[in-house]
Amino acid sequence: METITHDEVQSTASSPVQDVEAPRFTRRETLLTMAGVLLVMLLASLDQTIVATAMPRIISELQGFDRYTWVTTAYLLASTVMVPIYGKLSDQFGRKPIFLIGIVLFLTGSVMCGAAQSMNQLIAFRAFQGLGAAALMPIAIAVVGDLFTPRERGKWQGVTGAVFGLSSILGPTVGGWITDNSTWRWVFYVNLPIGIIALLVLIFLMPTLRSKSKDTRIDYIGAALLMAGTIPLMLGLTWAGQEYDWLSWQILGLFAMALVFMTLFFFYEHTLEKRDAQPIIEPSMFKSSVFSVSVAITMITNIAMFGCILFLPLYAQGVLGISATNSGLLLAPLMLSLILASVISGQLVSRFGRYKWIAFVGMIVTVGGMLLLLRLGVNSTQADLIIAMIVLGLGLGFGMSLYTLIVQNSVSAKKIGQATSSLTFFRQIGGSVASAALGSVLLNTYKPAFHNALSTDVKSFFDMIGGHAPGGLGDQLLSSFDNPNILLSTDAQTKTEAFFAKFGPAGKTVYGEILGAVKDGLALGIHNLFLISLGLTIVGFVLLFFLKEVPLRGSSQSQATQEAVADSEEIANPVLMH
Repeated sequence: METITHDEVQSTASSPVQDVEAPRFTRRETLLTMAGVLLVMLLASLDQTIVATAMPRIISELQGFDRYTWVTTAYLLASTVMVPIYGKLSDQFGRKPIFLIGIVLFLTGSVMCGAAQSMNQLIAFRAFQGLGAAALMPIAIAVVGDLFTPRERGKWQGVTGAVFGLSSILGPTVGGWITDNSTWRWVFYVNLPIGIIALLVLIFLMPTLRSKSKDTRIDYIGAALLMAGTIPLMLGLTWAGQEYDWLSWQILGLFAMALVFMTLFFFYEHTLEKRDAQPIIEPSMFKSSVFSVSVAITMITNIAMFGCILFLPLYAQGVLGISATNSGLLLAPLMLSLILASVISGQLVSRFGRYKWIAFVGMIVTVGGMLLLLRLGVNSTQADLIIAMIVLGLGLGFGMSLYTLIVQNSVSAKKIGQATSSLTFFRQIGGSVASAALGSVLLNTYKPAFHNALSTDVKSFFDMIGGHAPGGLGDQLLSSFDNPNILLSTDAQTKTEAFFAKFGPAGKTVYGEILGAVKDGLALGIHNLFLISLGLTIVGFVLLFFLKEVPLRGSSQSQATQEAVADSEEIANPVLMH
């Protein structure tokens, strides 16, 4: 590899546009390839939201309530484990073959899921589908990095963020319509027409995007260690607070196992890298502060984002009493503002070639949105919720695809797939942490808040109808409200109200107070989640001060120059710091 002097590195880093070369691909190749890529991204993101909407119908027909979570867990396990492996393979063998393999596996898994005759079959087929899904999103984003210069990528990164937001709106709506008007099996079969069109476009019109590296050794041991570390970690995060207590020996054992194998994985990868072999994740990438800080911000803010988005529908339905009939439209204000901000941020980063100020704006607006969420309570209105969601969506949209662009700009061309998939891997881990940890916080907060909201008259009423003995009928009736499900089911409310009506006016009064206490407990629990999310976002904001500004290149540089710029980051500190 040719060397580059300190002055050349500084010049390269400080000049956003230079040495414009002829594009490597024709405009027709580029646009048609991006059409296929966007279809694949829509396919991957739609699948999760559509299936989630249909799950109640699925478990009812397949008699699998006791294995409800495993349908999601199996998919998440397989897809998370394989993400970095596919990314590295795409760097070695080229994007196109790995991309096509992933699509074929995903579509095959979709057919198998649609044909499942039992819950165990569905779980196994969802895991198979996840093996293919792992290749879709990260490689699609890596293809954007291959086709466009860093300055040009911003426009397309905004579009990819918009696809994600659009799927979040369409998915639940389409899933609900399919489930109500046809069999649930079509939530899987619907992937076929979209996937086949994308497959044909990519087979015949996508350029090879083949890696120039002749070293195509596969890191089998590293892959095995990564799986051995990721699987117990994901299981622990999924089961903690649900199947087992956080401090139970089962959960602690899974986390200990994950720590041991992940330590062995990074030690082994470091050994491979020193021998100039082909590790799945090169530990040296974390020596780049741009990469490591971007990964940290992405993981932290993803936990915060999920902490808000996952529980907003629960607040809307449980506290505000908004109907869940059109649940797909519940998050529409947030997602529409997210789409708008994602497109705008992509255009801005392409126009100015700098990203740090955009990241700061996005984080500040996100903090503002979370502060508005903190103001929500039992007496808030639907308008209060919509305003908070719009502001939050604008903030999240500014940073939705930005860090992928930053990471791709910080590494050489031959590492784009690996860097992109690594970022996706840690982003998914962050989402799993949010689902498990914040869900436990809600459950642990709700119960004492509910009991504290009950008046002495209500407690006396339960003592009267159930006796004073601990564990008697009164205590059993009261403990039935230790989860807020009554707020989410009209049928449950009707039956509960009818039960208390038997006790006359006093019973009706108690029923009203209990509903109020349930709302108070749920509102406080969700408020605490918003508070945690706000704290995490502030941590992400602080980390932004440590993110170096590397002006985006406006032209395709030689691979040697890209490597020199990426590898010489520490040398060029005075220029890169802004």
